[in-house]
Amino acid sequence: MSIEPAPAPIIVTALFGRKDTAFFDTMRRTHFPPERNQLDAHLTLFHHLPPSSVDELKHRLNQETRGIRAPQARVGGLMSLGRGVAYRIESPELVGIRARLADAFTGMLTPQDAGGWRPHVTIQNKVTPAVAKLLLAELNRDFRPSDVEIAGLGAWWYRGGPWEALSRHMFA
Repeated sequence: MSIEPAPAPIIVTALFGRKDTAFFDTMRRTHFPPERNQLDAHLTLFHHLPPSSVDELKHRLNQETRGIRAPQARVGGLMSLGRGVAYRIESPELVGIRARLADAFTGMLTPQDAGGWRPHVTIQNKVTPAVAKLLLAELNRDFRPSDVEIAGLGAWWYRGGPWEALSRHMFA
């Protein structure tokens, strides 16, 4: 008899295509303090949905992706996180998807998820502001906006360490 793990908060992310995943992961491994880097690069839509929402969430993620063309997206620039650096993601279609999901889960959202959403991929965090400022300046020198592939949406259990995959919902 197997024991089911205790329910845990759910995180929702956008999933990148292979090429973009490889790029962001390489940047994160290069610039994130290794002792703090427990995750692959990611674009978080929601940081904490209650475990009771799992069935409704899967249903809604299926509705947003099944048979639907992937949203257009691009890396529009870099942004300072104060103690880190991130790539800013621009995608009106992804903003629309997140808004519909936020509306569906309104009463369940934490203050962090109910506030404004700044789509980004963190590649450096938990460093001194001076170190972050140097990386931001270095990356800005050669930065050019570029398209990025949003391949799907993912849901993850958060149990305090690396995330545990819950479901993947891929665009057509």
